[in-house]
Amino acid sequence: MRKKQSQRLLNHYPAWKYVVLIITLVVMLLSAIPTWYGENAAVQIAAKGGPMPDVVQIQKQLSAQGIEVKRIDQLFDKTLVVLQDEAQQSKARAVLADLIGAKAGDARLTLAMSAAAPEWLQEMGFAPIKLGLDLRGGVQFLLDVDVDQVFKAQTEQLQDDLRRAFREQGIRLARVEMADVDSVIVRLPSGEANSQIRQYIRKEAPQWQATNESGNNLRLQLKQDEKSQLRNLTVQQNLQTMRSRIEELGITEALVQRQGENRIRIELPGVQDPAAAKSVIGATASLAFYPVREQGVGSTMVIPNEQGEPVRVARKPVLSGDHIIDARASFGEMGMAEVNITLDSAGGKIMSDFSRQNIGKPMATAFSEYSRNAQGQAVQESKIISVATIQSQLGNRFRITGAGSIQDAQELALLLRAGSLTAPVTIVEERTIGPTLGAENIENGFAALGLGLGMTLVFMALWYRRLGWVANVALVCNMVMLFGLLALIPGAVLTLPGMAGLVLTVGMAVDTNVLIFERIRDKLKEGRSMAQAIDRGFSSAFSTIFDANFTTMITAVVLYAIGNGPIQGFALTLGLGLLTSMFTGIFASRAIINLVWGRDARREVRI
Repeated sequence: MRKKQSQRLLNHYPAWKYVVLIITLVVMLLSAIPTWYGENAAVQIAAKGGPMPDVVQIQKQLSAQGIEVKRIDQLFDKTLVVLQDEAQQSKARAVLADLIGAKAGDARLTLAMSAAAPEWLQEMGFAPIKLGLDLRGGVQFLLDVDVDQVFKAQTEQLQDDLRRAFREQGIRLARVEMADVDSVIVRLPSGEANSQIRQYIRKEAPQWQATNESGNNLRLQLKQDEKSQLRNLTVQQNLQTMRSRIEELGITEALVQRQGENRIRIELPGVQDPAAAKSVIGATASLAFYPVREQGVGSTMVIPNEQGEPVRVARKPVLSGDHIIDARASFGEMGMAEVNITLDSAGGKIMSDFSRQNIGKPMATAFSEYSRNAQGQAVQESKIISVATIQSQLGNRFRITGAGSIQDAQELALLLRAGSLTAPVTIVEERTIGPTLGAENIENGFAALGLGLGMTLVFMALWYRRLGWVANVALVCNMVMLFGLLALIPGAVLTLPGMAGLVLTVGMAVDTNVLIFERIRDKLKEGRSMAQAIDRGFSSAFSTIFDANFTTMITAVVLYAIGNGPIQGFALTLGLGLLTSMFTGIFASRAIINLVWGRDARREVRI
């Protein structure tokens, strides 16, 4: 009786496992379907204060130029014109630019892609797989971070601190001069003054290395470990700022990563007109608030205003742009464009204390940006955009005027909201990959995938007969799940090396079934029944399959962790392919085999 009961329970799956399997496959299938439909070319008109034409006007203007429109989606903050033919995208953009009076490179008008899947699928939250730069086309920037400006700022701060130390310690006839961006020469009148300054450096500025020069002079230079730390912090801060700026542009599939010591690589898939992105990514804009000073009152400098007139301000600002947490453009009471600033708590306290102590005195707002001169050096260009008298105590919220038109104010607000760069960046390389090349890569990649999949299906069907068809069903389910996961996981991007990972997944998925089927054959040769061979075959093959996939998964994780763009694309599909192969090769194929041959008591069955 016990023997019959154990035989009856052999190769048995409870009902909940079949429910989980079916639900998983259905969800993955729904997630994969939008990728099958692909995307349509579109032109996006953003609502940024400019004139917005209505749908009828857009349709009429485009039809007059022979441009076929699939649909026009008018939302609160943008209008999306979806086209029938991708080849007409640039022409449609030019027509719409004339219609709304946009200039070349206007950020209001951008090329975009719109999902072609049915509306009900999109409403459920399913979207096509995000394609990388090599498949979708787009633009790539290589930026150089000028860390010398950070070293220079540290050196200037040291000079101010030393001058204050001279006054506090009563050292007369002492001078401090900048020798380089990372070093200063301190000219001292006596050996006693030399000892005093050395002691001050050891206590207050240990990151500076002091060495004796001729006489009683000292050379102070930033230590190498401090320079390395500043360089790393600067590049990391610029990376975060770049990511924030790109998010503000609405580009969600961008890749921003460090390359080398002080360079940043940015890939923007789908951006065929890089002018708008370039104007924001390459800009280094910041605000600083300075007390206005008379000549001879403290340490001062001169910054021209927008009319070119000199404005004398304190050398040290009251507040810099790194305390700004929000910035919004709007129209003021007189109809002039203004930017409403929100500071963090520390910045709000600084501004509150300063404004309370300086009511009735002028404060200047300076706008700064960096550019490269003919010699390739970073040059800071600053201008005073407003000088206002402090009428009352300010808090963490206030507004500035003088930013120009409403569009200028919006661009300034975007840069400030996304963050001020800690060091100037310049675009040293720009590459554009056309969508035609991306389409060719997709076609070749899927051709390779289809050929590999087809040959594998034929081999399995001929070599393993009926069990081979089970493996083929599991293989198809595996590809559906893999495409579904790629579309479902946030941040997952399919690249050309990733397509190589898809082809490799076909072999790995079948390898799981090959190991299991060979174990079943071995058990049948030992004289066991078909049901017993299935049970023992799956059990004995599991440890081998798990070990092989686990070691490969370690490699995939390491590749993804330390690799960049193309390597990460391959590692992603490899890792996901391992998971789906284990699921379909063991769980799904076992479920089918249990239903068909799980109770088969025949012996000497050929498979």
